[in-house]
Amino acid sequence: MEKDQFGAFVQDQMNIEPTRNGLLDQMSFAVKDVFAVRGHVNSGGNPDWQKTHSAADKHAWTVERLLENGATLRGVTVTDELMYSLKGDNIHYPPTINPRIPSSFSGGSSSGSAVAAAAGLTDFAVGTDTGGSVRIPSSYCGLFGIRTTHGAIPLDGVIPLAPSFDTVGWMAKKAEVLAAVGQCLLSDEAIATYKHMYILEDAWDLITSETVKETLEQAVSHMFLDQTIQHVRLPLTSLEELVETFRLIQGIEAWEAHGRWIEAIHPRFGRDIAGRFEAASKMKRDEAFDRAVQIKTQFVHEMRSFVGSDSLLILPTTYGPAPDRDASFEASEKVRAQTMKLTCIAGVSGLPQVTIPVMDHGRPLGLSLISGAHTDQQLLAFVEELCRTSGDAYIG
Repeated sequence: MEKDQFGAFVQDQMNIEPTRNGLLDQMSFAVKDVFAVRGHVNSGGNPDWQKTHSAADKHAWTVERLLENGATLRGVTVTDELMYSLKGDNIHYPPTINPRIPSSFSGGSSSGSAVAAAAGLTDFAVGTDTGGSVRIPSSYCGLFGIRTTHGAIPLDGVIPLAPSFDTVGWMAKKAEVLAAVGQCLLSDEAIATYKHMYILEDAWDLITSETVKETLEQAVSHMFLDQTIQHVRLPLTSLEELVETFRLIQGIEAWEAHGRWIEAIHPRFGRDIAGRFEAASKMKRDEAFDRAVQIKTQFVHEMRSFVGSDSLLILPTTYGPAPDRDASFEASEKVRAQTMKLTCIAGVSGLPQVTIPVMDHGRPLGLSLISGAHTDQQLLAFVEELCRTSGDAYIG
């Protein structure tokens, strides 16, 4: 077993053996430190959380299912504090080192999981995705990653952040591994053929780097060589209104999930996490919240009706490559704000999204596909076939 030299794990070499043989025989995996592992005390990325909680008496649903399908659990990985960040930088732990670009952030909050998979320490790694916490580190570390349809996978034994958006996701170097994990965690579904491909113009308009945009556009042309691709815009709303909708609902739910503990324990948080919980503590279920819920409900309906089971939306995963570690706090927050406008599309609509690694002059980017509700396995199978037929000219 290769030694963890990248700061991926908070508890390594647990080596919990599978309980049965299955599709994932001979594979190893890691889980974010928010999934219950029997006998382990989760930290949720914060030592004060770990000190005030007990060891799990059983595995989280996801962990149990993976063990039942032949995979071995290597260990538990670093997460940003209470999953409330997208950077991949936790003041309580050594830095998680991005194996593809060590001078850049790994992305969060599933930072350690992404690093474990990208460094080849495990065959795949599991995280959670509320506002982009699987998709962003996957993009930054050059991995395939999926955010599943909201509600598709039980969150039993998982520390919550914002239940209206929390999902289970996973990351891997290979599309076929990503798909195999999906076969073990997702319910059986009818597999349809994608008949419509759409460039989501609102998302592409956000990308200000011509190099990034050109690289991603070339990847689209290469992967969808024989496909007719149409251009569309978001129904009902703008990305600015959508990300504000997400921010309000997430903030209120995050405070409802953790506010009482925070007020009782007064945990030490990093600057950005403390600021988000402070802002969340002031949010109310008022008219602005009611309006956000209304927008979310309408957006879910319109997006699911539009995409159906036979359409794909094509968009960049993130605003650009992973930010440099020496970037200012303000610059990092700007990248976060712009990236949230991209990740909130699937987040608010509750649709599945897969990010595909694309290389831009040695730096990983992510190209994303959003599919219809509960078409997760269909999307995973499509991406696996897409990568098989298009080769590795653009795939990292």
